[in-house]
Amino acid sequence: MGCMLSCFCGHGQSMHFTQYYNAPLLLSPANTALMPDDDFRLGLNYRNQWAAVPVPYNTFSAFGDFKVGGNRNDDRHHNWLGLGLAFFNDKAGDGNLSLTQIQGSAAYHLQITQFSMLSAGLSAAYVQRSVNYDNLTFDTQWDGTSFNTQLANGEKVGVIKTNYATVGAGLNFAWFPNESVYAKLGGSVLNINQPTETFYKSNNTVGYRPIIDLDMLFKTGPVLIVNPSIYYTTQKGASELVFGSLFRTLLSEKRSNMPIELILGIFDRWGDAVIGAAGLDIGGIQFMASYDFTLSALAPYNSGYGAMELSLIYTRKYNKNQGAGKIYNCPRFF
Repeated sequence: MGCMLSCFCGHGQSMHFTQYYNAPLLLSPANTALMPDDDFRLGLNYRNQWAAVPVPYNTFSAFGDFKVGGNRNDDRHHNWLGLGLAFFNDKAGDGNLSLTQIQGSAAYHLQITQFSMLSAGLSAAYVQRSVNYDNLTFDTQWDGTSFNTQLANGEKVGVIKTNYATVGAGLNFAWFPNESVYAKLGGSVLNINQPTETFYKSNNTVGYRPIIDLDMLFKTGPVLIVNPSIYYTTQKGASELVFGSLFRTLLSEKRSNMPIELILGIFDRWGDAVIGAAGLDIGGIQFMASYDFTLSALAPYNSGYGAMELSLIYTRKYNKNQGAGKIYNCPRFF
């Protein structure tokens, strides 16, 4: 749910995270287990949006994905299957308008040349929305002085639920000409089946949601990686464009058993907010925090407060004693 720009308020809401780069399974099913150097990944995301309004938006997700099998055809090619599971929950407003989503995804990653890889993925999800009408007031409850919740509201009563299933598909192309450059262009479409979503037995459908993202890494020195990216999505006339860069620098010894990376970032959500991000990666455990500083016309109404986001990602190999040999060229410090 969480608002995709202020214009989304009038067209419904779709779940999103400012740290799209730390929510890979929400971005595209083709990202499932796309981990060249690790075998499994666990992650948590939390977003608190518009803290100055009476009842802010709160969004939470938990996910895990892992490699299955894989084969090395020769020294230049390596392919593997990825499976993933994700849980999303979003709640907002006096009526506790909620979304709960459980999503499964699968992707196959095929190294087509020594310097490129193609990934294709599919996802399927079960979604439930609910709203508590008892927490809302309506014009029929105005008694001339105040809203009287003891009067009939002319609407439904209690907690009302609706559910549906949705499917998505994604495709990534990665290019890694040397150990200092990596680029990935991805595209996905969510809600391909355009499911019906309604509390009133109407014919309201969830619109297609295409997503395009470009992620690049450049190793510019022995302890610095620049990671620019851009993300764009649109749905039923609303759109979101976010672009910027992360900067990762090594704080510990280059060959340390517990490498520590400092992560700093600056992004812009076009026409809406500027975003600052910071975090640490300690031996494969990454924690990041970001904040959206509202610059749009909404700023006077939310006292300039935007959204705070936290993410935690843990990646590992199945065997901790397994060698650190790289599947393909990708910038890293060690």
